[in-house]
Amino acid sequence: MILKDKIKDDGSFAYIVDSLETLSSAGRQRLLEQSWLRDPAALRQEWDNLEKMVRAFQCAEHAKQVTELRHQMMELQNLQGTLQHLRSHTVVDEIEMFLVKKFAFHALRARQAAQAMGLAEVLAIPDLSPLFRLLDPDGTGVPTFYIYDSYHSALAPLRKELRAVQSQLAGLEAVAETSLTEEQQCQWVALREEVSNLLQQQDQLQDEVLRTLSDSLAQLAELLADGMERMAYADLLQAKATQAIAWQLVKPSLSSESMQYNTIANLRLQHRNQEQHLRYQPIDITLQPGVCLITGANMAGKTMVLKTVGCAQLMAQFGMFVPATVAAIVPVDDVLFCIGDEMNEMNGLSSFAGEIIKISNTVQRAATERLLVLIDEPARTTNPVEGKAIVQAIATLLDSSRSFSLITTHYSRLGLPCRRLRVRGFVEEMIDLPLTPATINRYMDYSLLPDTGDEVPQEALRIATILGCEPALITLAQQKLQEEQ
Repeated sequence: MILKDKIKDDGSFAYIVDSLETLSSAGRQRLLEQSWLRDPAALRQEWDNLEKMVRAFQCAEHAKQVTELRHQMMELQNLQGTLQHLRSHTVVDEIEMFLVKKFAFHALRARQAAQAMGLAEVLAIPDLSPLFRLLDPDGTGVPTFYIYDSYHSALAPLRKELRAVQSQLAGLEAVAETSLTEEQQCQWVALREEVSNLLQQQDQLQDEVLRTLSDSLAQLAELLADGMERMAYADLLQAKATQAIAWQLVKPSLSSESMQYNTIANLRLQHRNQEQHLRYQPIDITLQPGVCLITGANMAGKTMVLKTVGCAQLMAQFGMFVPATVAAIVPVDDVLFCIGDEMNEMNGLSSFAGEIIKISNTVQRAATERLLVLIDEPARTTNPVEGKAIVQAIATLLDSSRSFSLITTHYSRLGLPCRRLRVRGFVEEMIDLPLTPATINRYMDYSLLPDTGDEVPQEALRIATILGCEPALITLAQQKLQEEQ
């Protein structure tokens, strides 16, 4: 599994990925092809690399080197086509030679900057000096490419002769054609033919040089490939580090059994609220293998809890830091979202059909894999009797697996032994302004509380009343509720 496979699953995670500022197309491709990290050793290594990059970027003494490193990333170009030519022993042209030399030039400078910042082992950019020297035989030290005289013993005398003949020809051409004598006209024709012959000889020699150089470069193809991979990784790591610093993200730790997040935030929502000058409240949550049911009033943020936890897990296992003060994770095989507004409607199926097929696939996978399962109000679109039975069945099966499952629900009296959390919800005693849909956010407490009961909060009518809903509707709904009870 790679990163681009998971972007479509969660808008919050897509927001994180879109905000990563890679500086090259190679870095962006490396980001999208980032592997899902399950192995604890691989995760620790990736987080350690990122931590070292963050520290280097935050060190004032390295400001010049940081700028230099980022500048070299901006100069990266995709050389996959050239690399393919070299591996297949195809002759590469002068433009491709130039691009290879230019890449080696910038890789060498990036390597120097990395060494100065103490990141030589982290970025592991290989020494491309052999490749650069091959394309810079005269030691110019510049990234431009030219078929130098030193590449072939016959080039220098041939080019000297060509320049001399061209100079003679230019002298004749400076004289008006009508004033040329017959002898000069014959000389002019002869010189033009000689120039043409010399240019043809030069082309043949240059083609020979390109073939020889291509053979030599082919032997360095894997060095070039390694350099391309490491430079792309350097670009990806600088993007992660820049984001981690700007957003004050935290390095996760590994846990063997339970996951813990303190003051974890959903950055997409947090940034939107900041733009709209709205309050945002992070949450604390601990997860253990099995099922945890989350209940709470409407507008209490239950769905956002799922998205927040899922996004953090994706960030962590794709080698990023996370938006929390404490983050301890258990590596899982996958994060599966069953959230209505994140699922595409399936062709020809109702919303319930699409939902139940996805949940069924999730339950099947949980039997053999360790997953993070996030299900938002399952079976809410079917009749309550069957819906409640379906939720009980889902929770029972998932609770017996090794997976971590968060399920939000409005169903009461499910009779399940699993852990329960409740979003605290609306706090009327905090009201100090007239309530409107725009201000109600101020009075919601999104913290998660342990809940030992089997009843879900019934606050919908209370919130509807506070929001000024039609009184007749509220009164009639209350009567119907009392009749049911």
